Amino acid sequence: MQPGEPTLNPAQGWFGELLARRPVITDGAWGTELQAAGLPLGAFPEAWNLSQPERVLAVARAYVAAGSRVILTNTFSANRIRLAETDLVSRVAEINREGVRLSREAAGGRVRVFASIGPTGRLLLDGSVSEEALREAFDEQARALAEAGADALVIETMSDLAEAEIAVRAAKATGLPVVACMAFDSGREKDRTMMGVTPEQAAAALEAAGADVIGANCGQGIERFAALARRLRAASARPIWLKPNAGLPVLVEGRPVYRQTPEAFAEKALELATAGADFIGGCCGTRPDFIRALCQRFA
Repeated sequence: MQPGEPTLNPAQGWFGELLARRPVITDGAWGTELQAAGLPLGAFPEAWNLSQPERVLAVARAYVAAGSRVILTNTFSANRIRLAETDLVSRVAEINREGVRLSREAAGGRVRVFASIGPTGRLLLDGSVSEEALREAFDEQARALAEAGADALVIETMSDLAEAEIAVRAAKATGLPVVACMAFDSGREKDRTMMGVTPEQAAAALEAAGADVIGANCGQGIERFAALARRLRAASARPIWLKPNAGLPVLVEGRPVYRQTPEAFAEKALELATAGADFIGGCCGTRPDFIRALCQRFA
């Protein structure tokens, strides 16, 4: 086996069974849902895995009830580099394990749990973090998520392709299926990452790193995601994962408010499926009623 070669064929086993009925409807936002439940702006959502587990469990259960066939975990920022900003850095493994446990409890064996791994918030380009530090952080998080019983790992909202590749390799070392997503929110057509990476460049690099599924999430609303899907599909034979935002927010009394309706979001999602999306869900601003609308649209 060559370095970076996938160890799992996603056309086989439970993964293939999941994809037999497409698109697979995933879940919606976690951060904005937890804020709606009382999480203060600027606070780490992952801390609630320990201090407010019942509220985290309620979010996961709401997505299962809405019809999600895959739900994520409240572990997006639960790496030691991000948590170094808090007093929780010594509890990285515990926070990740609890995130998986809560989503697995909500899933009840009826839906799959794909554990979330987000960026560290540091850039290799400016020297604020080293490749070794990224490897160690992602290795630690991925191991904890895998050991807790996640079905797959999702590397998401990545802007730096080099960081994403390091995260994918760490996730692949667990033996679990790996989804890898970039946030395309820059350039005249909003078709590049913050670092200038195109969908084609991302697809090639993520596939070479070992990703079983590639895609895009966050960054912008659903209107431009069909174009991203077509380009990712043309560049790779891997399944495509898409989770757009519910449009762009406006500030109301200091809090972000998303104006797009579930019905409008679900209507636009038809274009994503036509463009080749295999997994469709939502990111910032999408709530359980968005997932319910998706399920009704694709019933």
